[in-house]
Amino acid sequence: MNYRIPRGTQDILPAESQKWQYIEQKAHDLCRRYHYKEIRTPMFEQTELFARGVGDTTDIVQKEMYTFEDRGGRSLTLRPEGTASTVRSYVENKMHGIADQPVKLYYIGPMFRYERPQSGRMRQFVQFGVEAMGSDDPAIDAEVIGLAMDFYRELGLKGLKLIINSLGDKESRNNHRNALIDHFKPRISEFCSDCQQRLEKNPLRILDCKTDSDHELMESAPSILDYLNEESTNYFKKVQQFLTSMGIDYEVDPTLVRGLDYYNNTAFEIMIDGEGFGAITTLCGGGRYNGLVEEIGGPTTPGIGFALSLERLLMALETQNISLPVQDRIDAYFIALGEEPKNAAPALIHKLRAKGIVVDADYMNKKMKAQFKAADRLGAKYAIILGEDELQENIVLIKDLESGEQQKVELDKVSQWILLQLEVKGE
Repeated sequence: MNYRIPRGTQDILPAESQKWQYIEQKAHDLCRRYHYKEIRTPMFEQTELFARGVGDTTDIVQKEMYTFEDRGGRSLTLRPEGTASTVRSYVENKMHGIADQPVKLYYIGPMFRYERPQSGRMRQFVQFGVEAMGSDDPAIDAEVIGLAMDFYRELGLKGLKLIINSLGDKESRNNHRNALIDHFKPRISEFCSDCQQRLEKNPLRILDCKTDSDHELMESAPSILDYLNEESTNYFKKVQQFLTSMGIDYEVDPTLVRGLDYYNNTAFEIMIDGEGFGAITTLCGGGRYNGLVEEIGGPTTPGIGFALSLERLLMALETQNISLPVQDRIDAYFIALGEEPKNAAPALIHKLRAKGIVVDADYMNKKMKAQFKAADRLGAKYAIILGEDELQENIVLIKDLESGEQQKVELDKVSQWILLQLEVKGE
């Protein structure tokens, strides 16, 4: 029987995994500068967590979750996104009692959604996300947006476009909700079945419908910005002022609706403007969720965050022909010639690696010429040659594979010699 990878998943082979490691390290470094701490949550949670936290009117909960029953009869779900799990951990571990607020967290890990696989959209995908909980200061909204923009910019992406909107506070959303119901209800039969179900439960999500996006009522739908009360209006203005002062360009789009039920006030997306990227141009999405912690059983706690797909980021980098500065070269290739040198090689190689030197060797009993070819393919800077005569003299021959120069070095000084040469070359 031939086994094949499940649809919507991928094998990340060594040549590609180096890019992933570089990007993930960039995320770790950036979050350290912003003073966000990493959190790691389980890959599956109680199904009810996502039904309540993500929203039972969302496509994620209704159509896309991987849900199963364990042997104890409990309904569990592979996490489709990272915010609900992070908030659950925040509540369960009483992080709201930590002296330093807001609590600023980030995560990097696999998520799972059963949807139609397409370019940049997988059934198992990796998200990088941040969550800041405990502050309703518009400055933290600007900080979170700034972190996301810095992440893309520091990786070299061009053509980024930040879109922002305000979904308003509870009062503003209720007034807008009523206006949307009045607007769509007379002709709701002309919309898809999903929108018909959303009309009373969450009419805001009708604006996010892809099936009916060209319907004439979409363009004339009431704008949330016309229903913001004074407090929400001032909050949104402050966020814009901070973004401007930080040198971050943005566009206000009153039709921007995030796909999850828990958002309010600030909502944003980062898009990429460029050919060859496909129809889905959104790289990152996020916003404020002031009622989510309370919904999951915690105290009233404001929060804001974002999440982005590393798969779509890699697509964007490839589209713009951006090469990440990953290095696959090794420092040295150890060539042992003869039975005794081969017996001595493993211990010598182990000592070099313990000193931080990247070393590889032949394990296929190749001839010396083939071993030198292997050293070239691996990009080795040096070849360390140990033969019968060298072993008797307690030395090795080290050949600089770039210059061709060769010299003898005592066995107990090999690591010191190589490290010095690497330092001189600035490597």
